[in-house]
Amino acid sequence: MKILITGICGFVGSTLTRALVESTPDLQITGVDNFIRPGSELNRRELAKLGVKILHADVRSATDIETLPAVDFVIDAAANPSVLAGVDGKTSSRQLLEHNLWGTVNLLEYCKAHRAGLILLSTSRVYSVPPLAALPVEVCEKAFRPKVGAGLPAGLSAAGVSEAFSTAPPISLYGSSKLASELLALEYAETFQFPVWINRCGVLAGAGQFGKADQGIFSFWINSHLRQRPLKYIGFDGGGHQVRDALHPRDLVPVLLAQMHQRGHGRPRIANFSGGAANSMSLAQLTDWCDARFGRHAVAGDAHPRPFDIPWMVLDASLAEKTWNWSPKISRPQILEEIAKHAEQNPHWLDISNS
Repeated sequence: MKILITGICGFVGSTLTRALVESTPDLQITGVDNFIRPGSELNRRELAKLGVKILHADVRSATDIETLPAVDFVIDAAANPSVLAGVDGKTSSRQLLEHNLWGTVNLLEYCKAHRAGLILLSTSRVYSVPPLAALPVEVCEKAFRPKVGAGLPAGLSAAGVSEAFSTAPPISLYGSSKLASELLALEYAETFQFPVWINRCGVLAGAGQFGKADQGIFSFWINSHLRQRPLKYIGFDGGGHQVRDALHPRDLVPVLLAQMHQRGHGRPRIANFSGGAANSMSLAQLTDWCDARFGRHAVAGDAHPRPFDIPWMVLDASLAEKTWNWSPKISRPQILEEIAKHAEQNPHWLDISNS
């Protein structure tokens, strides 16, 4: 099978590629990247050693995508992944949409031309912010959780946010760009009869992620703690009780292979994939883990909220388990330890991430 991976030299794209090469050596993988992200060239060299063909192309450019060789399936891992993109005063809202939405249009046109399937890696950030921000929570063991006995919005339970949860705006420009991409992908699939799968992922984390405060939070926090860089709990009570789940990209490989061999209908086109409640933790709990691993490091607190921030985001992946017999295998402790070892071996990783 011939596959195309976009954003192949980013953290998710490169991690998936390595895992796919290991698990299924007969795959013919072509990757594209625009190499604008810090550290991309590092991954390019490592992937080239594996025999992966990597082309310089930008998903925003229709002519770049039109000239790519034909494949059987596209895995779209190219995106601007920050929820603050386009609204933080540092980045362009137009460029965000060009990357995340118009890039999807160009890939859909490519799939239409070559009768190729598409797997769109989407995000938990397509879910509506107001009901999540107003979620009744309580602190338990230094972490928020949905308040016991409180009325919860439809589509949300102690297991997390399901696909039935509202996607009504506001969801951020980033979330809107991904949700619009989902809708267009489904329309193209129905109109032009090629397979599309939409995988809404929780927080992806692992060694080699280019961590920043607004993306790659687990990598950013562990690297910053180790290097004694300033850290701050932002928003809510300023205590770092906000919770996210962690998912290693390698855990997606079994379902990606299954989806590429399942071209027909009969299964839900959209599903959540996440570490779930078992792989979730708060920033305060992450700090405790880092304190035990590296030694104590003080963290400041600031109760002033950031745009689109929410106290508790855990995705419920029970539909993926039912549909694809899927569940995450790499535990939260394994993910954290992998990041920690990489941080110890790469003392300049934060500088690379923010260059």
